[in-house]
Amino acid sequence: MKTLKTAVVPALVIVSLACGYGSKTYPPVAGTVPAITQLSPTNGAAGAGFILTVNGSNFATAATINWNGTAQTTTYVTGGQLTTNIPATLVAAAGTAQVTVTNPATPGTGMYGSGGTLAETSNAMAFTIN
Repeated sequence: MKTLKTAVVPALVIVSLACGYGSKTYPPVAGTVPAITQLSPTNGAAGAGFILTVNGSNFATAATINWNGTAQTTTYVTGGQLTTNIPATLVAAAGTAQVTVTNPATPGTGMYGSGGTLAETSNAMAFTIN
């Protein structure tokens, strides 16, 4: 009986690994790409902070508004609207700033689940600083 156990256990391990019971990793897939359709306001005075509202579509609950590529603390309103407070330091001088929205990456789920999704960033819209 001991000889049978000695032969069966390694055979089961080999068969289990051959059947895909090893650790597999799946690469992340493309995530949902957000889209910006409108900024409110579209311009502002240099040196004056304000609340920026970004309207669009496909915003994840954890999406972030980016001001010139830097993520800002963002409030999710709906899948089509986000807000953030733009401090005066970010609009100190006249010019333009690029505004985008990023939906974060999501992790994979479980040993045999998906590999999650990649972070995706929207089209850019220009904000004018007067």
